[in-house]
Amino acid sequence: MKVAIVDDHKMFRQGVESMLQEHDDVSLAWGAANSAEAISHLDNDQPDVILMDISLGDESGITLTKSILGTYPNIKILGLSMHKEDNYIVNLLEVGAKGYLLKDAGAEEMVLAIKKVYDGDTYYSSHVTNVLMKHLTQGTKPTATGSQVKLTNRELEILKLIAEENSNPEIAEQLFISIRTVDTHRRNLLDKLQAKNTAGLVRYALKHGLVE
Repeated sequence: MKVAIVDDHKMFRQGVESMLQEHDDVSLAWGAANSAEAISHLDNDQPDVILMDISLGDESGITLTKSILGTYPNIKILGLSMHKEDNYIVNLLEVGAKGYLLKDAGAEEMVLAIKKVYDGDTYYSSHVTNVLMKHLTQGTKPTATGSQVKLTNRELEILKLIAEENSNPEIAEQLFISIRTVDTHRRNLLDKLQAKNTAGLVRYALKHGLVE
């Protein structure tokens, strides 16, 4: 099984790469820190399974998953993220991912999940299964609009500053964080709130009283 990993945390990516090298039936195709690197690798080397993070430097793993599967429908994508929120999980599965693991999964579970999706099955961690079952039994599905959205304090801060017409560099300066971090939060907000652009974020902020 040829496996690739897309994750913008170098140490985590290297850890997973090292772990995979210990399994004879798994070979590491490549690792990428963002979507641009991943697309570049895919032009020359298509793996069987891609381990996909949600938060990347240049765009979300959800958007990248949809793009990859549109071009390479036979590749299996397995979400591997720290995000436990319902909408992240469901949105990634809805664009075609075959499973979802949290980053606190052990090595054996990760290899098991890779083998499952490689064989054409699906694999969900226990938390993800609980999320899906909860919404199945309630007859609903998680959405990224309305009261079900849960934003972190940092996301609320950035959303408010975006609605007040601050640019990414201005937000970075005010919050003492990097411009790249601001851009990642902005992309995550677009995914979470299912907004097409900044105007959609502003409308959400106005509707929920974050700005006047």
